[in-house]
Amino acid sequence: MTRDSSAPSPQRSGPPARPASRVPGWLAAAFQWLAQLTSPHAALLITLAAGLLPAVLLTLGSAEVYESVSESDGVARLDQPVLDAALALRSPDLDSAVTAFTNLGGTIGMPILAAAATLIMALKWRSWTPVLLVSAAAAGSLLMTVTGKELIGRARPALTDAVPPFEYSASFPSGHSLNAVVIAGVVAYLVVLHLQSRGAKVLTVLLAVVFAAAMGLSRVYLGHHWFTDVLVAWTLGLAWLAVVITAHRLLHSRRAAGRASAGGPARADPDRPPR
Repeated sequence: MTRDSSAPSPQRSGPPARPASRVPGWLAAAFQWLAQLTSPHAALLITLAAGLLPAVLLTLGSAEVYESVSESDGVARLDQPVLDAALALRSPDLDSAVTAFTNLGGTIGMPILAAAATLIMALKWRSWTPVLLVSAAAAGSLLMTVTGKELIGRARPALTDAVPPFEYSASFPSGHSLNAVVIAGVVAYLVVLHLQSRGAKVLTVLLAVVFAAAMGLSRVYLGHHWFTDVLVAWTLGLAWLAVVITAHRLLHSRRAAGRASAGGPARADPDRPPR
């Protein structure tokens, strides 16, 4: 029996497209309304600015929690034992290596790394999103660091326990640690959006985690910060990173909704260029 060539061939239905993001409906609706009043990127910046307020309040709240804990000899009891353990591990060669690494997260090293990564992503993907997202993330991280240091004014460990060059600014929170979490986190997030392999995605996230963790531990090893300075900085950095990523996912939702209403093809990642 021959098949009728004029008969329409059955079409296979593929798996349903995954939503561009998983965010609360009311939040996506609010972002959509804001984007209609302004523009998608303006809505992104406004959302980040709104998210910065609770992040700064979290900085102040973390400082109050720290004061309460230190008075009751809670988590702060870890500070001196951890510093003592770091002192026992020191050697001239290791001190030099850790100092070189921690400089990557300083006021010169981190801006250079962030700018280089941002430039590469923006040029490769032909998108302003990396510029806006990294800049906003870095600005929020800097504001949280300055706010915490100015209001708390906690002293660093004694200079006799520190490895030169010495630092004299306030200790709480650790700016190196907070910035490392935020910058490495947002860069890893953007890179993961453009990767296909699950293994490559896992490796990218793992590298960001190792970098941020090592940066924080290097501050304690060198005697430039107490362990609780780093611990709170990690927490604040993750909170701000979550705000930044959520704002970007809202931008994704808005773009996906716009394509769907226009009858265009949906893509799982609106920022990824079509292949």
